[in-house]
Amino acid sequence: MTQRGWSKAKITLALYPFGAGAMAVNVFFASLIGSWAELPVLSTQWSLLIGAVIGLPATVAFSGHIRRLMDEADR
Repeated sequence: MTQRGWSKAKITLALYPFGAGAMAVNVFFASLIGSWAELPVLSTQWSLLIGAVIGLPATVAFSGHIRRLMDEADR
């Protein structure tokens, strides 16, 4: 069976900016919650950098899920 539509890599490239942004927001809010325990609040730059790093594996996992849903819908 041949795959129709976008490949997993193409989906990952298209969704990466959204995944990295979502992870950056999550990291920043987690640091705000950590401030209740006397931990430092991360700066915007650090939140964006960490979000860019952990956003890649999260986006790869999510794009695999989307690709499986597309394959199932084609059946």
